[in-house]
Amino acid sequence: MTDERAQAERFAELFRAVYLTFHRRDGPRNQLAGASRAVLEHLALTGPLTVGEAAAHLSRAQSVISEIVMHLEHQGLLERESDPADRRRTLIWLTARGHDALRRDREVLGVDLLARALARLPPGQADELIAGLRALVDEAAPAPSPKTPRTSKTSKTSKTSKTSKIPEPPKIPEPPKIPEPPKIPEPRRCWNDPRRI
Repeated sequence: MTDERAQAERFAELFRAVYLTFHRRDGPRNQLAGASRAVLEHLALTGPLTVGEAAAHLSRAQSVISEIVMHLEHQGLLERESDPADRRRTLIWLTARGHDALRRDREVLGVDLLARALARLPPGQADELIAGLRALVDEAAPAPSPKTPRTSKTSKTSKTSKTSKIPEPPKIPEPPKIPEPPKIPEPRRCWNDPRRI
């Protein structure tokens, strides 16, 4: 077994222990219904939208999204506002209470439990732990293309030096060509059909 494999297994074991020790215990985490959460999450990512735009983005009927929006509005999680660029358009957006509900819904671990445990660590150890986890997550990101060398974050060279190149964005494949619909033959007409020419 390689050292990396052994370290990964130890980390996985500790990760399970962290989850079991610090997961939220203050009631059901998912207070939001799936459809409501999807609308709130989408608005949090995109910014204010019209109901029609939200429906198109979520591939749902406008009437369905409109009903969800009304429900969330009654709960005080969403509000309607006029579009400053075009007063004829009405946008939906998260209220402060909506942002807070979404943040709480996303929380897996009990922040208060974690804060108490981190406060008992020796000075600097909590920052090292967080930095190590951040580095681990960053390393799990997709590998750069072979054209672009990966630069170390601890490297003293500046990313903005004249010799460094900005990586090209990934190429988006062209959409498949839609075949022409088959030609439907003209219906045969009877000799006494009044539509016959």
